[in-house]
Amino acid sequence: MYQSLEIERQGSIARLWLNRPEKLNPLSLLTLQELVAAAAELNEDSSLKVVIVGGRGRCFSAGADLGGFPRPGEAGARDAADAGRRMADALEGINAVTIARIQGWCVGGGLVLAAACDLRVASLDARFSIPEIDLGIPLAWGGIPRLVREIGPALTKELVMTCRPFDAAEARSAGFLNSTAEPGELDKTVDDLAAAIDSRPAFPLRATKRHVDAVTANQIGLARSWSDADSLLAGLMDPECQAARERYIEERQKT
Repeated sequence: MYQSLEIERQGSIARLWLNRPEKLNPLSLLTLQELVAAAAELNEDSSLKVVIVGGRGRCFSAGADLGGFPRPGEAGARDAADAGRRMADALEGINAVTIARIQGWCVGGGLVLAAACDLRVASLDARFSIPEIDLGIPLAWGGIPRLVREIGPALTKELVMTCRPFDAAEARSAGFLNSTAEPGELDKTVDDLAAAIDSRPAFPLRATKRHVDAVTANQIGLARSWSDADSLLAGLMDPECQAARERYIEERQKT
């Protein structure tokens, strides 16, 4: 059913995998659309209590597919620019408790995907990066309010504005991660957390998730992210931003 994803079910626990490991699980337009569809499919199964979201291979996700950026002025450009926001909203709208399982790089849009999950566990060798400003675009997809929600406004500004990478230890101390694990223990740590949640009754789990989400929604205001697509298109049209993007891509190709 899916070209870039895989869903596994085991009782009341499901696993949703980004499944393009040879490309480091990029978030192409197709993948974003498939994630929305997968979230809807998982919500049809009322028996699910936990959904583990991970990336196959050595990387959680290298972020947005740079080759798939929408072209301003083309038909459907704004809709394509808004696909990441719809993805994050869909993941956040999964009824079951979601756990992001993070290894390797978690970059840009991949970090937004992780932030849309309820809980996050990372390998100690995981690395995080938000390179959007180096690409001449703002962090979109509802990423700003989600980061402010998880790590606060000052650190969000620093990490987004400087584009500096950070490791799992810093992500844990900032409150972005619930726990970390040695690389060989990541699956056990995630599975233990999933089992602890799965052993509890479904109704209060769902009620707690929705209660916390309602409180933070009033504080943060995710609805304003509807305009992120317009800011993204503006960055794609700006000449200075285009030059920055070309430099970034050229430098990446050298490494």
